[in-house]
Amino acid sequence: MTIAKVCTIAGSAARGGAGIQADLKTFQELGVFGMSAITAMVAPHPETKQGIFIQPLEVIEAQLSTIYEQGDIAALKTGMLFSKEIIEYVASWLQSTAIQHIVVHPVMFGKAGSTLLDFDAMDTLKTKLIPQAKIITPNMPEASYRLGGAEINSLAQLKEAARALFELGPQYILVKGGRLQDAAVDVLYDGNTMMLLEAPRIDTIHTNGAGCSYSAAITAGLANGLSMKESVIQAKKFVTAGIRRAIPFEKVAGMIDHRAFKKYGEDEVTLYNS
Repeated sequence: MTIAKVCTIAGSAARGGAGIQADLKTFQELGVFGMSAITAMVAPHPETKQGIFIQPLEVIEAQLSTIYEQGDIAALKTGMLFSKEIIEYVASWLQSTAIQHIVVHPVMFGKAGSTLLDFDAMDTLKTKLIPQAKIITPNMPEASYRLGGAEINSLAQLKEAARALFELGPQYILVKGGRLQDAAVDVLYDGNTMMLLEAPRIDTIHTNGAGCSYSAAITAGLANGLSMKESVIQAKKFVTAGIRRAIPFEKVAGMIDHRAFKKYGEDEVTLYNS
């Protein structure tokens, strides 16, 4: 029995719901073998209050070298990279590989608005990494920032954002509308066709890790031979099921349940052309 190998390059989230931890749980649930390179440790220190501990480049280089020695990486995603130096290294490393399916989750801001990407690194992400992507998966604040602060509060503005972001060079854009007021609608655009994925809005604050898991699910789908459209639909169902049965925490927003899609399925996601 063979299993597709995938890789995530991202930060480690100590609570276990986002980052590397969310990616590996998603990979496991969707039937691919996940490998990981950790770029940073994310956990608030109780005394210093420092929350992000960046790994040295040589540590990231060692991890990626070890992973690529295994060969046959069917798909790869990037998450939190944080610094200009890390982005430049990862972008250069990717150019030296034969990996075809690259999913870029352009992590910039946390759920509570915390900055997860050094502002000096944002242009590097735009010019070095995004053009290599098969797909990028920004949420509304990330898309807005990438477009110079353009207002995104409606479906029409989501569509305009998708068109503008496509000009940065990826093959597909997925702009996630989870912060819209009504249904949770995402826009998938390939430069010609614009597709809308809609799920009912679930009244919960427990959505930690949803963005990480969404992009990881797309990565798994591509690795398993699904088309981009099929991968995104499966990923939307995976995340919707996980939010519907989220795991609450007492002091912070809880996590999506990565077991939910396999265990219960998800029937309330629809796709239609715009």
